[in-house]
Amino acid sequence: MQTQTRDIAGMADADAANERAASIPVRSSAADHLRVDVFDSMAPLEAEWRALEQDDLASLHQSYDWCAAWVESFRYPLAILRGSIGGRVAFILPLEITRSHGIRRAEFIGARHSNINTGLFSAEFLAGGDLTPADAIAVAAALRGKADLAILRNVPLEWRGRRSPLASLPAVENQNHAFQLPFLDSFEASLKQVNAKRRRKKYKHQSRLLDARGGYEYVIAEPDQQDALLDLFFHQKAIRFKDAGLPDVFDDTATRAALHRLLRCRTGSGSDSMLQMHALRLRGEHEGHIPAVAALSRKGGHVICQFASIDEAFVAEASPGELLFWLTIERLHREGVAIFDFGIGDQIYKRSWCPMETVQHDLILPISGIGRLAATAQRSITRAKAAIKSNRKLYAFVQRLRARRGIVTATADEGD
Repeated sequence: MQTQTRDIAGMADADAANERAASIPVRSSAADHLRVDVFDSMAPLEAEWRALEQDDLASLHQSYDWCAAWVESFRYPLAILRGSIGGRVAFILPLEITRSHGIRRAEFIGARHSNINTGLFSAEFLAGGDLTPADAIAVAAALRGKADLAILRNVPLEWRGRRSPLASLPAVENQNHAFQLPFLDSFEASLKQVNAKRRRKKYKHQSRLLDARGGYEYVIAEPDQQDALLDLFFHQKAIRFKDAGLPDVFDDTATRAALHRLLRCRTGSGSDSMLQMHALRLRGEHEGHIPAVAALSRKGGHVICQFASIDEAFVAEASPGELLFWLTIERLHREGVAIFDFGIGDQIYKRSWCPMETVQHDLILPISGIGRLAATAQRSITRAKAAIKSNRKLYAFVQRLRARRGIVTATADEGD
């Protein structure tokens, strides 16, 4: 394990791998100085990490177990930042280093398949407001020699009433928004946010169609069923991607291994889960056939549908994916969940369920000279993507073009 501390005054000489410089003074008094350490492994930070992730509004995607699954599968070099003030941990930013076109990028671990990223912050640091300009310099200094550019993707500048301490960093709006259904006091009141009468009518129609063929059941996978359902999702999604002429963003060994690892993670809370498979299973005429699968993550009152798939071979007219969402949402409301998150990516079915749309941003922090050039290019690329996605005809054309060229991207919305 390697850890580093960087000092602003010594930045030019601070690139040796094992250097330990003085902590970075960024506030008005000695007690308020921020120290930023860099770690190339997770284990030394586990206790502090697990303490910070108890914050209800911290993303599950920055939790220790979630990150460990991606680290074990992809083996990218790590640059985990720990900020501390007066000897007390202030934040942890779990970053990994990837390379693209010769540029070293520091990104959140597993960010290509994350729906929301927040970082991890102590209550004390959150009470102090945003990262200051000097804090940003300290973060950049700590990453110097390891990365050319830090890109923190899919960060909401405000999440469930709380402003992100990262909101002061240079940002560009991400081309993908996220969509949520907040739960109100009653299930009926929650449905009224999205036209309760129409929703109930559709649910009854779906149920009648399937009952006429022998019925159905809602399945929450037991531990020994989880992996098989995940593999079924991969199969169903591959067919859907192929039919749509799109690259399959789940078709690589490391991604599949990480998701299987997440199924085996056991959280401290009985209701929380890193990843849990849900499905709709038919009875009668098509006994045992599974036309819809969804993978959910839960942390406290926040549930995320990480991905879902459907098989329309037998009962397409019953919209099995929509029915599975109804059954899932109804059950979660009974369990006291606060919000059901459909994740990033603008889809018609998400808008039909969700009165809440969350804008996310990519925070871009140049580290080196070439990183400054890359940052300018990255902002332009993200804005271009946003413009393309706002034009449905143009976006459809670009998707077909990418599919013909065999270009595989791994953005979370395409995996949805």
